Amino acid sequence: MYSTTERKYQRIQKELIAGIIALGGIFLIGTLWYRFVEGWSWEDAAYMTVITLATVGYGETHPLGSRGRLFTIALIVLGVINLGYIVNRFTEALIQGYFQEGIRLQQQRRLMESLSGHYIICGFSRTGRQIAKEFRAEGVPFVVIDSEIESVQQAQAEGYMVFQGDATLDDTLLQVGIERAICIVAALPSDAENLYTVLSAKTLNPGIRAIARASTEEALQKLQRGGADAVISPYITGGKRMAAAALRPQVLDFVDGILTGADRQLYMEEFLIDPAFCPLVGQTLQKAKLRSQTGALVLAIRRADGNLIGGPTGETLLLPGDTLICMGTSEQLRNLNQILGPIGSQQLRRPRNS
Repeated sequence: MYSTTERKYQRIQKELIAGIIALGGIFLIGTLWYRFVEGWSWEDAAYMTVITLATVGYGETHPLGSRGRLFTIALIVLGVINLGYIVNRFTEALIQGYFQEGIRLQQQRRLMESLSGHYIICGFSRTGRQIAKEFRAEGVPFVVIDSEIESVQQAQAEGYMVFQGDATLDDTLLQVGIERAICIVAALPSDAENLYTVLSAKTLNPGIRAIARASTEEALQKLQRGGADAVISPYITGGKRMAAAALRPQVLDFVDGILTGADRQLYMEEFLIDPAFCPLVGQTLQKAKLRSQTGALVLAIRRADGNLIGGPTGETLLLPGDTLICMGTSEQLRNLNQILGPIGSQQLRRPRNS
């Protein structure tokens, strides 16, 4: 599915090509007529056809009879109409900027084809805009999908890579590199659209992480059954946060500051323990000395089977596939990243810079 602008560009392109082909056909007809009907040489026939179509006003190459002149009149009329059509299409394309837009679309397509390990945001509503801001702050590559031209234009104005299309369609997801993406966020206004998007994404890329927005409890359950790895309900989450703000305001402020980096002092990050990169697999936290070496605090460990260990002790083992949820300053998290594996490793998330 193509964007409105891209469809217009392709239409203009097809019309120009059709006009040029028609002009070539008229030239061929004229040349053949003068060659076989009038009996002229190929050179004279082609020359007569060109000056007739160009309406330059030269005289006849050879004398023509009534039949030949009637054909020449018809050739002039067809040529004028065809050239006028081509000039009209070309002028419209030039004024509307379709050529520049075509170049931009080709560049964007090449950029999307080069994307790998990126995130996909479906829907650029208020939720989608906030997600895009967070992704930009994190410095992760992402692309936005939206079907509304107004939302697409707004995303472009804010400097985001955006594709206009229906996120529930396989073709749209394939055009933004769903098979190479690591995460898709379905933030469309309709629960049904989010469900279709998750189903399509999981079908095209079973290993992708799918995050979906749900407006009702029933939709939340259906999205989970549909394969969503995480389902967020703005109403449920918003209600819980408002209650927490009323009951535990300092705790909420502290957690918000860490999650958003608002205080620019402490951050939370997750690190995947992979035996191919991490030399500490099989050791206890006490023996690994992560706290003493880096200053970062291991808040929890998510085992490969999904079991969550909150507040791990020094006797907790580091096992293959564990995800460490850690808190610390930017420098502390960078040091922790160096100990757990190479900085450039794709298995680890790189801490944000301060």
